[in-house]
Amino acid sequence: MNSGADQSAVRADGPSRIKSFAGSPFANGPLVLEPLYRPDLIIFDWHGTLVDTLDAVYASMQEVLLQLESLDLLKDLVDEADTRTEAEARLVRYIRIYRKLHPSILAEKKHSRTELFNIIFGDNEQAKSIAHAAYNEQYRQNYGQVRPFQNGIEDYLANFAAAGIRLAVATNRSREFLEAEFSSLGDWGRYFSVTVCADEVDSYKPRPEILLEVLKRASVSTGAPVKAWYFGDSPTDMLTAWRARQHLTSTAAADQIRGVYFNAAHWDTSWMDALLAEPAEKREPSLVPAAACASFGQLRTLLANCFSGADDGPDIASIALTDPEFPAYDARQPPPSRIEPDWHPAVARLSEPRVILFDWHATLVDTLDAMYHAVDDMLLQLDSLALTSHLMSPSQSRTLEDARLVEHVRHYRQLHPKVRADRKISRTDIFEVLFGDDQDAKNRAHAAFTHHYRAHFGTVLPFEPGIRPMLEGLHELGIVTGIITNRDREFFEQELAIVEDGSWVSLFDTDICGDDTQLRKPHPHQILKALDNLKRAPGRDVWYVGDSTTDIRAAAKAGVTGVFFNGAQWDQNWLIRIFPGSEQFPDKPDVVVNDFSEFWALVLACQAKIREGGRQRRR
Repeated sequence: MNSGADQSAVRADGPSRIKSFAGSPFANGPLVLEPLYRPDLIIFDWHGTLVDTLDAVYASMQEVLLQLESLDLLKDLVDEADTRTEAEARLVRYIRIYRKLHPSILAEKKHSRTELFNIIFGDNEQAKSIAHAAYNEQYRQNYGQVRPFQNGIEDYLANFAAAGIRLAVATNRSREFLEAEFSSLGDWGRYFSVTVCADEVDSYKPRPEILLEVLKRASVSTGAPVKAWYFGDSPTDMLTAWRARQHLTSTAAADQIRGVYFNAAHWDTSWMDALLAEPAEKREPSLVPAAACASFGQLRTLLANCFSGADDGPDIASIALTDPEFPAYDARQPPPSRIEPDWHPAVARLSEPRVILFDWHATLVDTLDAMYHAVDDMLLQLDSLALTSHLMSPSQSRTLEDARLVEHVRHYRQLHPKVRADRKISRTDIFEVLFGDDQDAKNRAHAAFTHHYRAHFGTVLPFEPGIRPMLEGLHELGIVTGIITNRDREFFEQELAIVEDGSWVSLFDTDICGDDTQLRKPHPHQILKALDNLKRAPGRDVWYVGDSTTDIRAAAKAGVTGVFFNGAQWDQNWLIRIFPGSEQFPDKPDVVVNDFSEFWALVLACQAKIREGGRQRRR
């Protein structure tokens, strides 16, 4: 096999490095970004490239994220400003608050375990090592179902081997799991001359040790330098290949390696462009692969192009890679996109806000840990507080999930583990689900919660970055702001004083706490008292922004605009279930926003519409 001449390299169209995938022929054929040599060896990533073990991977990831606190890894989550894209920043924010993967990540299943750890821990190798070890422990409980990533992969491996190309595997999977998964696939092991796992070297990808070890073993077995491609499905794989390449160059090694990106997850060109976008300090040039393919069929085409055009006529490799009898296998189909809510600001009819009142917990700030601890402590006292008999009956519940929560609390005197894991429901909503319209029971529950909250509160973080500048921006627009919270004043004032070193204290024109009125949300009394303090009347130009059904009910009863802050990222189906618009539960939000960047854009859009409408009327 003729494998060495530069003249046999596949030529790149245009410059050797491009800054964008947009407009490329990537969807219809392999994309070549720099000249490629004929490979002696193709090194494959395992999960997400050769095989699909997504169910076990994501189940294990969810278990690890629930352990972030006990593993002491919360402090090691990367600063959102250091992420590569806004999507990654939102993922880190979501994990920090909810200790689980964002619903869109779970729906699409496009990220590998390694990629997720690299996103949330950045370059913190110690944190990633702890996370990988915890993952392996969980994976032992989940692995077993493994299938080829797309139809015909074994035929492709056999075809590449018949072309005289050696094959290898380099994976962050532990040897324990790789061998078991090899066995479940039949006789795949015969295709690979070298396999290296993360527990056989010092570091996980994107450190280059795994690839360097593959090259070392391959060159020892042949006694000659190796020219290799690394075929992987993630930016982490491309980064690993580039680092291995840099190491080989710096040590004047004869071995060579290039990264070939496998777009197994069907990322669109805008996502790939985002990884290459400026500012350059947030990425490495390594994220640009030498070539890219959307299927194993495209990889075979790429190889065929490399081995074609030899001066001495077709060789065994070219014949095998261009065999017209080779079956045409379809690429793996893309996963379904996540369904986004249709309660969209673009279609909502809203009045320009003159007053904006905000919920506190899980809207402006994150105090979830203390809140859930205090609720758990209170539920242990249901009998001594004589509250057990006041729990709702299943027939009174709004949803089947509400009924299940009530029954779980009735039997176990604690929240259902899923409620604690999801971290999406507020203390007030929990009490509404448990006690309905029984105001006396809710008063006793709130009082007991307050008692226990004293033992837990103290850490208060902005729910998102940039909230304080947003609040300052509202004041610059002349909008009056306030807080409406079921938190008792004792706690609220202390929390307000410590969030971002007390810099929020002067940002609100009024604040009404749970113990400032006779009735708390979902009753309208707190909103109405705040407006009375501001000498404003209820109306559609008053917005109340909150994260719970309780907040939306209070806004509706007060006659103001209800803005549902979907920080928990409920999908459309769930929003319809919790806001059914039925006779029993008629109250629905006027608009839904998923974060404060959307909220800020909504405020500005309403102002622009009002101004434009006024100009048209004057004409």
